[in-house]
Amino acid sequence: MTLRIILADDEALARSRLRSLLDDLNTELPVAVVAEAANGGEVLARVLDTPADVILMDIQMPGMGGLEAARHLAAMSGATGKPPAIIFVTAHDEHAIAAFELRAVDYLLKPVRQARLKEALSRIRPLPPDTAASLAPRRASFTVLERNRILQVAVAEVLYLRAEQRYVTACTREREYLLDESLVKLEEEFADEFLRLHRNCLVARRHLAGFERMEGGGEPAWQALLRDWPEKLPVSRRQLHVVREFKAK
Repeated sequence: MTLRIILADDEALARSRLRSLLDDLNTELPVAVVAEAANGGEVLARVLDTPADVILMDIQMPGMGGLEAARHLAAMSGATGKPPAIIFVTAHDEHAIAAFELRAVDYLLKPVRQARLKEALSRIRPLPPDTAASLAPRRASFTVLERNRILQVAVAEVLYLRAEQRYVTACTREREYLLDESLVKLEEEFADEFLRLHRNCLVARRHLAGFERMEGGGEPAWQALLRDWPEKLPVSRRQLHVVREFKAK
């Protein structure tokens, strides 16, 4: 079976060299370059419209780099199926230890040698859907799929995340976006940026102004106040400790 490959590097000459190496390998290991990308954002677009088995991806690219792109691929997997395997290709060796610890399929240093490339590609196997999630540090933006568009929504602009059926709504001051992600996983990834108010709601710490006690009823009921935002978010009884902790600061 032919391995379908996406080449991701901001240098056209680097992509051309990889193409030549892959052409030379074709008699021993059937491969086909199905798309190219110059940065992480283009990688995400190519994965949406081009089925691939593996991405040969540079780590340092302008805009979105290879590590952040890997995390976005994991987030997109609900809509695109299992993400391609990733082999990092870079001129710098300082990321090597981290890449292997994070279970990257392989890590190739430039200039890439044909024998080394063959060895890496020969070990490609179907990956579990969450593998790409472990390849990268926390994202700076969320990937949103809308019809035929891919949007990037900065994490810093999100006021709160609310679970609604199988989707999570990310609310910004301009509009709401639907994320095909789990609120639990988002809480794990952004634990230092978002605070759980309710079983279905996380609020951005940077936009949290305080808490207000609601009048009436027996037990105390609280709601979160956001800076320069009219909507108030209820705090569940289970999460009342966040109010006490806020008051103690």
